[in-house]
Amino acid sequence: MVQFQIMSQRITLFLFICLISIHLSAQSYAEKLGFPADAKVLILHVDDVGMSYESNKGAIEAMENGVASSVSMMMPCPWIPGFFHYLKKHPEVDAGLHLTLTSEWEDYRWGPLMGKPNVPGLVDVEGAMWPSVQETATHASPDEIEKEIRAQLERSRTMGWEPTHMDSHMGTLFARPDYLERYLKVGMEEGIPVMFPGGHNTMILETTSATGLTKEMTTMIGQKLWQAGLPVLDDLHNVSYDWKGDDSMDEATLQAYKTNLYISSIEKLKPGLTMVIMHCTWPTEVFPNISNSTTTRRGDMLAMIDPKLSDYIQKNNIIITTWREIAKRRKALK
Repeated sequence: MVQFQIMSQRITLFLFICLISIHLSAQSYAEKLGFPADAKVLILHVDDVGMSYESNKGAIEAMENGVASSVSMMMPCPWIPGFFHYLKKHPEVDAGLHLTLTSEWEDYRWGPLMGKPNVPGLVDVEGAMWPSVQETATHASPDEIEKEIRAQLERSRTMGWEPTHMDSHMGTLFARPDYLERYLKVGMEEGIPVMFPGGHNTMILETTSATGLTKEMTTMIGQKLWQAGLPVLDDLHNVSYDWKGDDSMDEATLQAYKTNLYISSIEKLKPGLTMVIMHCTWPTEVFPNISNSTTTRRGDMLAMIDPKLSDYIQKNNIIITTWREIAKRRKALK
């Protein structure tokens, strides 16, 4: 009888341990970082800062007068000094690197910081970076990619700023496995969080298959980043650039159009830590000569400052965070 009781207790303990293990493995990265298990935790993130005066102004407007919580900077671009001057006055801003390996606009272009002699595979016939991800992936070696990543990081540090994170302009670093490997390598070596969805990935896997990454692969990479002491995203919201709108829309109509799309898409997100990517721009008469994306970028900026979006976030107990905060939370768990 005593032996049976001991065996029963051992079985109970074993089942309890199994249940705990299952629970832990089922935890979102947001929950591991200390957020509530049922919470939608968002980084409302503005890409392309430093690309132009208008990009800087739109990002600042979205942060100071709206709900945007993070930005990333294109280090090879002309208006980077302008934003760094802003950062000196606002060191609390969550600003990372939008690692830039393409130069996509026809009449407004930039080259690699390393220069053509050091990274010839990154340079096209105009002396700028290749216009498309495919052209970069065809010509540039992983060694050249890593050299340029490190050069962009070094420029930030030279200007006195330690980036809160790194991500990838146009997703170029996800175009080839060896590019992705170098991106992750630099992040882990330097202790800088990298944009990578390694959790449930519900939205990103439903909306894109361009990277060729499977759920199993993203899970494995997410675990590797976590073990290296870096925070990991549960999902990625990267669809807002496709919400083009109509160039004939007045400001109120465009704002309502974009805001409603943000709300409906956030509504569909699963709990966890999700980075929501956008491109906020306050266009001048010059910007249409830079890019054909004026309306969608202006719409993003208008949505971020829309009280309707702010009210939705508050009423639905959505948590807005930053890369700086989640890095601190991850570091505290070591």
